[in-house]
Amino acid sequence: MKAVVIEKPGVVVMKEVPVPVPQPGFARVKVAAAAVCATDLEVLTGRIPANYPLTPGHEWSGVVEAVGSPEDECWIGKRVIGSNDVVCLKCDACRSGNWRYCKEFEEIGFKRDGAYAEYIIVPAYGLCELDDHVSFEEAALCEPLGVALGTLEKAKAKFAETCLIVGAGSIGLCMLAVAKAMGMRRIVVCATSKKRLGIAEQMGAYATIATSECDLEEEMKKIHPGGTDVVIDATGIESCIQQCLRLAKKGGRVLLAGYGRGKIMNIRMDDVHINNLQVIGAGNNWNMHKLAATLMADGVIDLKPLVTNVMPLDSYQEALEMAEKRPLGFVKAVFKP
Repeated sequence: MKAVVIEKPGVVVMKEVPVPVPQPGFARVKVAAAAVCATDLEVLTGRIPANYPLTPGHEWSGVVEAVGSPEDECWIGKRVIGSNDVVCLKCDACRSGNWRYCKEFEEIGFKRDGAYAEYIIVPAYGLCELDDHVSFEEAALCEPLGVALGTLEKAKAKFAETCLIVGAGSIGLCMLAVAKAMGMRRIVVCATSKKRLGIAEQMGAYATIATSECDLEEEMKKIHPGGTDVVIDATGIESCIQQCLRLAKKGGRVLLAGYGRGKIMNIRMDDVHINNLQVIGAGNNWNMHKLAATLMADGVIDLKPLVTNVMPLDSYQEALEMAEKRPLGFVKAVFKP
């Protein structure tokens, strides 16, 4: 089969590799769609450690073709999305549903081969059947949608609370979709430029702000005069996180949903201490993929605007370049092997 392989940091090729055979408890899925994530670029550069050589890709959908255990044969032929978490299922963390805290945790696309290929091996216990009228391309975004669902659940976000989302990439736009579905109000999305803010407007943002053109803090005084109930950083950038702490209302919540690339950052502790802020780490999706698929199937959340480029797997170099340079209107490249 064809697969995109990062042979070592900075070296990525397409090559023929053997079709993988599922072990007991696992399934082989014929990949129907695989989305490019910004963290895939981190794996490519080596800033996120991985088991090289590695096929990246953790946002996927497809059809189950084979399984490794007889009890999982019911999945064969079904349209699915699924968890990327390979865990023991026996420890206290697993039994409480916190798979990411398992000491044996490995993630597909980082420690195990991912979906930039014709086939992928995934744990059968994490599979979720996909409704027929949800496209494979949209379904591949269940993973970032799960991050947004988990983030706002951790924030204990409520109906009619105000929300500011800093960053208009796929995570930020998924946050917008979930916040809208939850009935939050005056949802503002900001980004450095207007490249993706048009999509945020299309998805129903109350306001959008290009921070290269105006002062974010001055603009937010007009929109949320007393500060914002829930502020979400979806950038992982130090200056953005510092602003988030200043923009939250007294007693508000700041969610850190952006990847910080291993950097040590400075914050002004008094912004947290004096204003009694809750600062919450929000970097995983907490087994939200089934809920994500259900919300798509029921039409509660529509992520079709995020699928801006559908490409063959052979165009992986072009897709990775777009993910890095982020041209006007680009959000997600999705492979269709």
